[in-house]
Amino acid sequence: MARRLLTELTLATMERSGAPYGLVTNAAVATIDGRIVFAGPAADLPAEWHGKEAEGLGQRLVTPALIDCHTHLVHGGNRAREFELRLAGASYQELAAAGGGIVSTVSATRAASEDALFDSASRRLDALLAEGVTTVEIKSGYGLTVADELKMLRVARWLGAERDVRVVTTYLAAHAVPPEYQGRPGDYIQAVVLPGMEQGAAEGLIDAVDGFCEGIAFSVDEMGTVFERASALGLPVKLHAEQLSDLGGAALAARYGALSADHLEYLSQEGVDALAEAGTVAVLLPGAFYTLRERQAPPVAALREAGVPMALATDCNPGSSPLTSPLLAMNMGSTLFGLTPEEALAGVTREAARSLGLADELGTIAAGKCAEFAVWDVEHPAELAYRIGFNPLHRVIRDVAP
Repeated sequence: MARRLLTELTLATMERSGAPYGLVTNAAVATIDGRIVFAGPAADLPAEWHGKEAEGLGQRLVTPALIDCHTHLVHGGNRAREFELRLAGASYQELAAAGGGIVSTVSATRAASEDALFDSASRRLDALLAEGVTTVEIKSGYGLTVADELKMLRVARWLGAERDVRVVTTYLAAHAVPPEYQGRPGDYIQAVVLPGMEQGAAEGLIDAVDGFCEGIAFSVDEMGTVFERASALGLPVKLHAEQLSDLGGAALAARYGALSADHLEYLSQEGVDALAEAGTVAVLLPGAFYTLRERQAPPVAALREAGVPMALATDCNPGSSPLTSPLLAMNMGSTLFGLTPEEALAGVTREAARSLGLADELGTIAAGKCAEFAVWDVEHPAELAYRIGFNPLHRVIRDVAP
């Protein structure tokens, strides 16, 4: 039986009850076999732990380990040249129409071997791990053939096997219409998206199914076809929705009980209400908002008022958000979207866990949950969203159950 006792620390449990951040000073945490059995004031530590060998953390802050709940880490090539063109005035839609955007990454990803994809993605993943991440969602979506979509998912699983991280895979074949199906999105869904989903599910490669509901991608009806098949396979769904316009994607996601609806810059009040009723998490992605120099931010005040959980993620991808810093995502979420620092930290812990269907395991520090912690050299948790370009991580503690 593996036991660990942590003392001389301040806890930000991120539990909803109690002080802001779930803050507990002069705290202790006890774990057995990778599970938390006690977290609270050291004075309340159960008698069975008295006199046990402890690891003193020098009064540092301990939070739940961070979760990046929306990434596109696995891909070939980069789009630095496209970045230049966008700065010169080209819009996201114009770049896509000219063969840039997602489709340009598709060519590079199709040409790349699994080894090459692993090598490039592992460097991006290591940047996330260096900032306290122990769980990351990785989407497909740059292969757009059955073979290449599954290739991406195999690489994502490989990353989880080779690094000390939990990888959640998301099947995103409904990301864009590839050139060979241009103008025929329905044919692409029938010939690639649905068969690939069937095969990926059979091979155990898919944890959830996603899509891009937008004028340059797929309609509400087309995504409904995808979600119907996912539901039949018992796979949870999520959706890129209302990023560039309001097509009603968030309401669609809510109708299917989606884990999350992501982006949401153009979310209507009707969409907010639908998410609230369904319990669907709003995943906010300030890296894309910043990179695309958008003007309309997600309706954070309306989401807050309706009680919609708000997660934050890097959206790490080669085109619209080449961001590999969850700490910077927290700062952007606060400065660009108006989240409080507490909401920002909840966004990469408690609410991020909920957006992946892992709220029973991760996201807060409480008895029964996984022993995954980030230890920080800060005096107060607000510093995590406050600083820019500075990483105060002291260490990560991740005890995996035997």
